[in-house]
Amino acid sequence: MRKNQLIGRLAGLAIASGITSSVLAAQLVIGQVAPLTGTEASQGRAYAAGMRLHFNAVNKAGGVNGNTFILARRDDAGQPDETLNQTRALLAEDKPVVLAGYFGSRNIAQLVSAGVLERERIALVGFRATELNLEAPQLYGVRATLRDEITRIAAHLATVGITRLGLFHENGPNAAPLIAAAKEAAANAKATIVQTAGYDAGTSRVSAAADAMLAASPQAIIMIASGSACAGFIEKYRSAGGTAQLFAHSGADIEQMAKRLSEEQMQGIAIAQVTPSPYKLTNRLSKEFNDIAATSGAQDVPISYAMMEGFIAAKVIVEAARRQGSRVTREGFTSALDGMENFDLGGYVIGFRPGMRSGSRFVEMTIVSGNGKIRQ
Repeated sequence: MRKNQLIGRLAGLAIASGITSSVLAAQLVIGQVAPLTGTEASQGRAYAAGMRLHFNAVNKAGGVNGNTFILARRDDAGQPDETLNQTRALLAEDKPVVLAGYFGSRNIAQLVSAGVLERERIALVGFRATELNLEAPQLYGVRATLRDEITRIAAHLATVGITRLGLFHENGPNAAPLIAAAKEAAANAKATIVQTAGYDAGTSRVSAAADAMLAASPQAIIMIASGSACAGFIEKYRSAGGTAQLFAHSGADIEQMAKRLSEEQMQGIAIAQVTPSPYKLTNRLSKEFNDIAATSGAQDVPISYAMMEGFIAAKVIVEAARRQGSRVTREGFTSALDGMENFDLGGYVIGFRPGMRSGSRFVEMTIVSGNGKIRQ
């Protein structure tokens, strides 16, 4: 009798103090350091919103193997030094098991060169950069590479007989390999890069680049630049009478461009996209994304490709956690990701293995209407 009474009292204390199996389950922290303020803030916030959509849906359904997910965010305002500082603070204070949703070639390169990821044995799943060869054992991309995008754009131009191309890009140590890759892709499509023009990293000073393109008169211009730089270039180039077709890489922020540019300037811009459309139910992934977004209430940012990319990164993270069982670790994430060779998210396949950490080759071209909306 006394034994039964003791068990009953302990059970009562457990309930009263909230010690239940659901509370004892681990809350897995995913860390993001990204531009939440500044010129690229809409992209960083949209990526985070996409991750939260999936994490919240998984948590609502009971989590995975008893674990739930929470996103811890820090703002670097797009500054590489702040990316490093904020990541160090995040790792020390929030103890994430994995990082996700980082932005910027210089930002990520500084993080890698400082040895933070390697020393902390933590993976970074999902990032946006404009560098061709941004690779490290801890980096896992959930999108096609920039080389894939350039190749796809050049191939598309070849089908419509456009052979004289311009390349607008960010200046810096990564410019030379980017130019070489663009020239190679153009040559394979029987086209030629007749003019390259850059702007200083971290700025939107594009007047000289626009003038150079006006003088060279290419038939089409490939833009590998930030959203703000693309918007400034288009405004300057179109206002001065430039008529070349304009093709942007997937990192260009259409909302930022639409706020700055007129309908006439926006009309006909082509953008390479590296995820299925978030606006159309093209496959099971798109339907899942839209269903969850519809039932989650208003978001703090509009639906976008960046949000879809964040949603994809979250799905990969949740799957990597599921494969580890109930005990999830940083090292376990790396092992689980390296074994994720053919993970079908619903019409969008991710594949990693040791030595291959660019998870997708998906690229499609979209056209912008005059009102700043995407149409296929």
